[in-house]
Amino acid sequence: MNKKLVFPILWSLLAIAWPARSQTMAMALEQAWSRHPLALASGLRQSEIQARAEMADGLTPGPASVSLATVGDQATANRGKQEWEVELETPLWLPGQRHARQAEATAIQKELDAQQLALRLQLAGEVREVWWAVAVARSKHALAAARHQAAQVLASDMERRLRAGELARVDANLAQVEQLSAQAELDEAQSTLEQAEQDFHLLTGAMPPDPLPAETLPTEEPSLDTHPQVLAAAASREVAGAKLALTQQSPREAPTLAVRLVRERADFSDVFADALGIKLTIPFSMGARVRQEVAGHRAEMLQAETEYTQVQRRMASAKDTAQRLMKAAQHQLEVAKKRASLTQDNLALVEKSFSLGESDLPALLRARMADFDAQALLRRQQISGHAALSRVNQSLGVLP
Repeated sequence: MNKKLVFPILWSLLAIAWPARSQTMAMALEQAWSRHPLALASGLRQSEIQARAEMADGLTPGPASVSLATVGDQATANRGKQEWEVELETPLWLPGQRHARQAEATAIQKELDAQQLALRLQLAGEVREVWWAVAVARSKHALAAARHQAAQVLASDMERRLRAGELARVDANLAQVEQLSAQAELDEAQSTLEQAEQDFHLLTGAMPPDPLPAETLPTEEPSLDTHPQVLAAAASREVAGAKLALTQQSPREAPTLAVRLVRERADFSDVFADALGIKLTIPFSMGARVRQEVAGHRAEMLQAETEYTQVQRRMASAKDTAQRLMKAAQHQLEVAKKRASLTQDNLALVEKSFSLGESDLPALLRARMADFDAQALLRRQQISGHAALSRVNQSLGVLP
């Protein structure tokens, strides 16, 4: 089969396999994020943290309370004794406690923001994987379809020449075997493509776009300290420190201040007399409980500090690995280009030789299979290079 016929078929099949839809990886990430359970609950989490901040900014650590009491002798002597008492009580901040609670609320807000950014990055990694999995599956399907089309043309030509007495039955059988092998490969590629597209749809709720554009590296490599995973670990460390500081500023329950108004009379002949009083309640410190809470928060602080250091090391290692793999993918792409060029040239020579009767059909099939393998490897390495670049961006904490 002429080489000039194979590649138009290949590209036409590529156009059929990849319907025209326009979408970017950033749009796919937004679609995936809108379906994520934690993203759906983020509004409620924000409301919770806002309420915590409002409590920390309050004049008192808790709400005030009012009580009403009355005492009389109506059920006993009934001499007119009557007493009414109204008490308004409110808790008070301990020294430094309000500032510590405000710092805790601020730290928790930063932690939520950092965790959501880290979650988006994690989701971006999943989107990048299914994005390039679809690209690989489409490439395999397109090449398998091209091989099947070429095998059909060859089998038809061999059958025609067999009927004309120009060819032996063994060559026609070989062409039929090639066609059946190509059909089996196409069926497998179709199944793989459908699974890849299903995985993409399950994650994003949309079908994969066409084309699948590659990412670009940032013009300036971001600092490790700005990596979302590192920021999330740092925020968790800050929250642990804020909780420890709050516990240290809360050695006892909140003291309370109460204002009492008493109105009373001894009997029916007396007039009501009013009295105003103030009550300050200071609870004793519970040393064992405070020590328990401080020890627990110190342990959390130590754990958060250790996790922060480990995340820094892990992200630095991931970046080095991703960059090394990208360089390897670039080198393998150059090798694949050279191989594809050689197999194309070799196939052209064998096809010309076969048309002149100087080469047999097995030699043509071997040359054609070698060329298809080389083209598949070239396309695979091109996609691998794009995927490696995406993994570098992922390791750097760069969102699509």
